[in-house]
Amino acid sequence: MINRQLLKPESIVVIGGSNNTHKPGGAIVRNLISGGYQGQLRIVNPKEEEIQGIKAYHDAHDIPETELAILVVAARFCPDYVDMLAAEKGVRAFIIISAGFGEETKAGAELEQRILDTCERYGCALIGPNCIGMLNSWHHSVFTKPIPQLNPQGVDFISGSGATAVFILESAVIKGLQFRSVWSIGNGKQIGIEDVLQYMDDTFNPDTDSHVKLLYIENIANPDKLLFHAASLIRKGCRIAAIKAGSSESGSRAASSHTGAIASSDSAVEALFRKAGIVRCFSREELTTVGCIFMAINQHSTVSSPTGGKATGRRFSGNGREGATQHLKNFAIVTHAGGPGVMLTDALSKGGLNVPKIEGEAAEELKSKLFPGASVSNPIDILATGTPEQLSIAIDYCENRFDGIDAIFVIFGTPGLVTLYDAYDVLHQKILECRKPIFPILPSLHTAEAEVEDFLGKGHVNFSDEVTLATALTQIMRTPQPAPPEVELFGIDVPKIRSLIEKLPATEENGGYLPPDTVRELLSCARIPMVPEMVSGSKKELVAFADRIGYPVVAKVVGPIHKSDVGGVALNIRSAQHLQLEFQRMMNIPDATGVMVQKMLKGTELFIGAKYEQRFGHVVLCGLGGIFVEVLKDVSSGLAPLSYPEAYSMIQSLRGYKILQGTRGQQGINIQRFTEIIVRLSTLLRFATEIKEIDINPLLADAETITAVDARIRIEK
Repeated sequence: MINRQLLKPESIVVIGGSNNTHKPGGAIVRNLISGGYQGQLRIVNPKEEEIQGIKAYHDAHDIPETELAILVVAARFCPDYVDMLAAEKGVRAFIIISAGFGEETKAGAELEQRILDTCERYGCALIGPNCIGMLNSWHHSVFTKPIPQLNPQGVDFISGSGATAVFILESAVIKGLQFRSVWSIGNGKQIGIEDVLQYMDDTFNPDTDSHVKLLYIENIANPDKLLFHAASLIRKGCRIAAIKAGSSESGSRAASSHTGAIASSDSAVEALFRKAGIVRCFSREELTTVGCIFMAINQHSTVSSPTGGKATGRRFSGNGREGATQHLKNFAIVTHAGGPGVMLTDALSKGGLNVPKIEGEAAEELKSKLFPGASVSNPIDILATGTPEQLSIAIDYCENRFDGIDAIFVIFGTPGLVTLYDAYDVLHQKILECRKPIFPILPSLHTAEAEVEDFLGKGHVNFSDEVTLATALTQIMRTPQPAPPEVELFGIDVPKIRSLIEKLPATEENGGYLPPDTVRELLSCARIPMVPEMVSGSKKELVAFADRIGYPVVAKVVGPIHKSDVGGVALNIRSAQHLQLEFQRMMNIPDATGVMVQKMLKGTELFIGAKYEQRFGHVVLCGLGGIFVEVLKDVSSGLAPLSYPEAYSMIQSLRGYKILQGTRGQQGINIQRFTEIIVRLSTLLRFATEIKEIDINPLLADAETITAVDARIRIEK
């Protein structure tokens, strides 16, 4: 639970406060004082009379009633302090900095549980244990530095790791990123990242609250809760970016199929973030860069007029990205150094963003106002000798004269020969005036340190590296909107799906893998087309079937899971005699129970699979088949049930997406049809949770149709 006493306490006691600011107890007191805490601050230290100018109590029993307690003492003492403070002193919020709890030993976990039980009994909020604390504009209850600049419209930052939170703050402060609150939840025994998001969602005020949330997550305890509240906040106009650390371990999963080999906890995280609309980041620099992009867009959205009027606090309504980043496609680059402009152009193009050529009368007009040798084709290179006035003119042309430009990058540093105050004053003014977002790239953090600090002090952010900025912007653009909660039911025979599942035997046979005819029935319930086939142990029946559907056909052994590994697949069978020979050979393969004959088709090989992940549900995977899935692992993931935009986003995120579109004279596939099949499969899984693994590989696709050639389904009832 999160209460007023945690967020805005009228009184605080630090148990273990110290005069030594190099220790957590001393640093906490220092930060509370320097942060301007206006309430009653009390310190408990058995050996000191005064702590940093504040009277010290030798015994916690002697303090008056207090609202928030910060504990910086050994773990073994914490449960008794919590008991006494809650029962006798009216404390209703605790921040426990101390380590040595459940993160270390079983005995520590028991201490932690005692604390939680007391907090639950008295209705107390609990942050920690094993954290660096929390800070907001009311109180700076952290023992670390840096303390970022606080702003009511700054970033809300929630971290599952105290040390990592510090490093992220270091990265953010250098960029000028401002914060509204910082939450280090530590072990998260009572209040985890999901709980903080829930509180922010339940109490969200679009006029006063931050519209940007940054998360560092080490454990997703409640995926449904995270999904619900993150998506809800984004629909209300917020933007959320997150790092999920520790997702590379695939655990002890049986790799009995492509899906089993590929699916991992990372796939589940990717799927969850995609469904929620969370921008996924993979490093501290990327996370803080994404945060700066969001803040730059927010700052742009508060400008009241293109003539430099005072900011009014107006924000985008509805979805936060809908009016901001989603329309950013075409960019102008204004630079006085050719190399960074070229590298930025390359990085944007790699991410599918455009730096369109600028030409025509307006371009020639701009060129006439610059020094000889300047280029205006985009990037607009005003040369190293370009003046602040020329910088202003170039930005004005991008803002008012060049059609189709959505945003402007400005690269402006110094070789150390000039000061940049005038140039950065121009940039400051243009950011306030322009309708189009401006992203400042000021790379001279050493030679122009004072000028950059002055610019950041006016409330701006800085992207010192143009490629990092382009990469982060690409990641934002690729993140879809939160998925709608409705399930796509069109064409799905849910009653028949349930009937088929319920008729299956309770005991698993053949490792839980369903026979081919049941697989076909289930896929047909979701209107997923399959190639004509017959399974039989009769050579005569299979030859008659092949004669009926026409040659060439494919023969596959039934029984062994990995057919290719045992020589159980024969392609391009063109006669009854050839089929009879292959039938005889396959029936001699160990564990063979029959042979499947299918019509042989041609087309681009695709792959769809799904695996049930505990707490997350079904993670659906898609990609190109063949080498792309087997070797390159070019797959993307989504969380069932999927919407059409989600499925389309999955397809678009594939490295081989251009192959699906058609390239080098080769015909593309029916992407709309592929999207539909992915959505239908996810809906099937939504109503058949007994399916723990499904593998459709390959599907053969052309410009018109997509047909499943081989499929396996494993269930647990």
